[in-house]
Amino acid sequence: MPSSAPRHVLIAGAGIGGLTLACALQRAGLRATVFERADALRPVGAGLIVQMNASVALRRIGLCDAVVAEGERAERTVILDPTGAVITGVDVRALQEELQAPMVAIHRARLQAVLRAHAGPEEAVRLGVAVTGFHDDGERVTVTLSDGGTATGDVLVGADGLRSAVRTGLLGARPTRYSGYTSWRGVCAGAELVQAGHFTETWGPGARFGTVPIGHGEVYWYATLNAPAGAEDAPGQKLAVLQERFAGWHAPIARLLAATSPERVLRTDIHDRPPVRHWSRGRVTLLGDAAHPMTPNLGQGGCQAIEDGVVLGECLAAQVGVEDALRAYEARRVKRANMLVVRSRQVGRVAQWESGPARFVRDALFRRVPASTARRQLQTLVQGLR
Repeated sequence: MPSSAPRHVLIAGAGIGGLTLACALQRAGLRATVFERADALRPVGAGLIVQMNASVALRRIGLCDAVVAEGERAERTVILDPTGAVITGVDVRALQEELQAPMVAIHRARLQAVLRAHAGPEEAVRLGVAVTGFHDDGERVTVTLSDGGTATGDVLVGADGLRSAVRTGLLGARPTRYSGYTSWRGVCAGAELVQAGHFTETWGPGARFGTVPIGHGEVYWYATLNAPAGAEDAPGQKLAVLQERFAGWHAPIARLLAATSPERVLRTDIHDRPPVRHWSRGRVTLLGDAAHPMTPNLGQGGCQAIEDGVVLGECLAAQVGVEDALRAYEARRVKRANMLVVRSRQVGRVAQWESGPARFVRDALFRRVPASTARRQLQTLVQGLR
């Protein structure tokens, strides 16, 4: 290995992207140290869908089957109206077999646990300490840590989320971009309330509600609502707000909300950032939400972080110097991720329409889209992974 090739990679953040990168590096025989602000990787959070493109990426580092075993395979994805009538739907069973690429919904904590189990020895993930800054001297990178310490490595990867400290140090402090709508997410024990393998999203006036069985007898649900940025629910009223807003919508929405414990409901305003052309400089780069935060409308935020981690791991393991490796990573990732940032924001804007006539036209147009078109889009996304 040339003297300029990476030997020790510092990773800020033990989220999905950071842990995926650690797994990829471990598989390639490279050393990684992950710094995570949280003092424990607790079994909290909601669910996510590991789309087929992310499954293909996970297969490249030997983890696809382990992830599938912890979630629930998709059979059909459906968009409904508030009465429960189908707007459009795609049977994804045959496509998964054709592409050898499963689509699986999983609790975020279970996905994180699978990744942590393959990310290296216990000391490879340092909990309770965050990266607060860095200095790249051209030969090595030294990070400052929230506990007052420092650490030095050959590469620094900012995988520390939407408000990344590494991104700020690399690209400067810039505000996030509010989408115009907020979200609630929850998990309940209600698998009997939904159809196995059916992932649904219901579009109403300025609001949406999604239901996703995630295995282990649980259902992940999410809701969106047009709202001013920074609005909050009154203490203890998250579920009451949702029950009032989605009253009269089709089953099993009311029963899922009733089955959810208030402490398992999260509310988050939806933000992204305008795409940038570069997210690397010298020996420092970004991945996931730190690089290209996107709205959740395509279900690709976590999936693109997985792709980033796998591809960056491959680039860093190649027999090239650090800066060449990071240039190769950007060449493979920037255009694809930025395209999805733009497309996801566009889909969210349309899905959140409030006007009755506009929604009527939108739903009518979606009903006319052949299922084959949606299948081709999924197939293109899988085959476009480099």
